[in-house]
Amino acid sequence: MGRQSMSTCDYLKFSYHCQQFGIYVRCLRLPNVLCVMETCHLLQTSKLESLKLQWIKSIEHVEGLCKLINQSSETLKSVEFTHCKFYPTFLDAISDSLHVKGHKTHGIEYFSIKRSSFLRTDAFLPDGLTSILKSGRSLCSISLCDNQLQANFAKDVFNTLLDTSASISNLDLSENNISGWLSHFKWGSRNRPFGIGKSLQSLCLLNLRSNNLQKDDADCLKCALVHMPNLQNLDLSDNPIEDDGIKSLIPYFVEMSGRPLPFSDLKLENCELTCDGMSQLLEVLSTMKTPLNVLSVGSNGLGSKMGRPFGKFMCTGIRALDIEDIGLHSSGFLEALEEIKMEMPLVYINISKNRGGIESAKFVSKLILHTKELVAIDAQHNFMPMESLSVISSSLKVTKGKLEHLDLTGNSFGEQLADASVLSEFRVNGKFILKISSSSAPNAPYDDEP
Repeated sequence: MGRQSMSTCDYLKFSYHCQQFGIYVRCLRLPNVLCVMETCHLLQTSKLESLKLQWIKSIEHVEGLCKLINQSSETLKSVEFTHCKFYPTFLDAISDSLHVKGHKTHGIEYFSIKRSSFLRTDAFLPDGLTSILKSGRSLCSISLCDNQLQANFAKDVFNTLLDTSASISNLDLSENNISGWLSHFKWGSRNRPFGIGKSLQSLCLLNLRSNNLQKDDADCLKCALVHMPNLQNLDLSDNPIEDDGIKSLIPYFVEMSGRPLPFSDLKLENCELTCDGMSQLLEVLSTMKTPLNVLSVGSNGLGSKMGRPFGKFMCTGIRALDIEDIGLHSSGFLEALEEIKMEMPLVYINISKNRGGIESAKFVSKLILHTKELVAIDAQHNFMPMESLSVISSSLKVTKGKLEHLDLTGNSFGEQLADASVLSEFRVNGKFILKISSSSAPNAPYDDEP
């Protein structure tokens, strides 16, 4: 339903559905127009577990919402806000409504505010939101994504988590502007008093993508990461931390390499890294007791010299690798394929936009021969000539792998595809696996020159 007032017909339909099926409702998505007392009455028999709210902007919306939350406070586990505007008084009211009757705590496990704004004169964490975070004894996932947050706000979130006893596993602060958020933290011994910093100690996923973090922020983050012994997934993509930033994090990865609990996913796309910083990082990641599951470093100007290091790294047990648009060129692919001499557990790889020409096709061919578990290959816009199809299909003929997806969109095949009988070879277990555009425009070679 839209955000404007409902027609009588729409309301009657909604009313009818609530009366007939309201008792069975567990997950509910509501626009602001339905956050009214009438909705609360219609859903009074529901045992809501998940509530998704959109466009909450006025006191009327908040009053209806709080009534709905309050009557479901004992069963509600997930609350998500999108495109909302929060005054401090709104958050105070929402915090109060979340509390289970007779207690000053709530049972929310997943709390999310995305693409919203906090309307106050300063940039600090509102008291109501502080209360929500502190009183959530069952909180395991917090997302404050794309809310135009500043450093002081993010710093207050971290301070609050240091004082809460919830075992939070996921923290998403992505797409904000929080450079400097850890600059005033004083990290002492990792042996903190019981209960202090429990949320950091239980953290498994930390998403800091696109936050304008600089190399100094990476240095401060290194100190914070020491207090996250269970971290498995770290996303720092779209932050200009540069080589100095990644080098400051290397001691953390050295420590992680020897622990039994695996650190599995690392994303560093578009971080202004070069061959120097990435080479040092790969050396450390290659020594991990349990190999990485995912490494994503696309859109960094690493250059063709990274071909050999990546070829060696692929043999260490990585399962998914994204090296899109890193400037490998044909020489980089040639050096990479020279390092592939053993069976690899690779499941997915993205080598798109690397101008590899025929060498990128030979690289794909060798991958197919050495990866029985490989499911998907993205190799778009690599200047592959027509003979690339024959090179790749020759490997498909001799292997019985699991490949389901091979994307060669945007290469230099042109109109020759119309007569290419070799296309019939791109079948695995009876399924056609090749994705390629037949129109001339999408097949124009990718060109990243300005």
